[in-house]
Amino acid sequence: MPQRYPVIIITGTPGTGKSTHAQLLQDASPVPLKHINVGQLVKDNGFHHGFDEQWQTYTVDEDKLLDELEPLASAGGIILDWHTCEIFPERWADLVVVLRCNHTLLWERLEKRNYPLKKIQENNEAEIMEVVLQEARDSYPQQIIVDLKSESSQDLEKNVANIVEWINQWLKDNSHEDVEDNNSF
Repeated sequence: MPQRYPVIIITGTPGTGKSTHAQLLQDASPVPLKHINVGQLVKDNGFHHGFDEQWQTYTVDEDKLLDELEPLASAGGIILDWHTCEIFPERWADLVVVLRCNHTLLWERLEKRNYPLKKIQENNEAEIMEVVLQEARDSYPQQIIVDLKSESSQDLEKNVANIVEWINQWLKDNSHEDVEDNNSF
């Protein structure tokens, strides 16, 4: 049976750099990893119940989404990039990366995206209250969760390099049966 590669979830409040991290990680990874922008997948494949005008977002059909992702997650070798993580079953995740950002910087990033004020306020409050980090802590074993600062290009480079190191260690740990704690950040 061919070696399975890890499933890495990169999550965080919108504007924290998830897609940029995921793309750079895909390029830098020592093994083939497929970057899946889950929000784009939802839009492109109609895995939603429609668009919520008030919140300027799609109402996700979780069953359709998870049915689509299940075989990909089972096979491994993917990076799931989304603003939430609690929807993904615990059995899928080998590493959960929660990106964090100073709320003032986050506000500026969301303004540049032309987000409506209400959406900027909601996302900024979620970042301040550590909503995504708490979702991760409530959904996955603590040893697979890492909380990384994502405020500068230096943070981005360091984070990707650290995740690549983690992948290399994961490969060593999972090349035989006696798997130890593989979270070495």
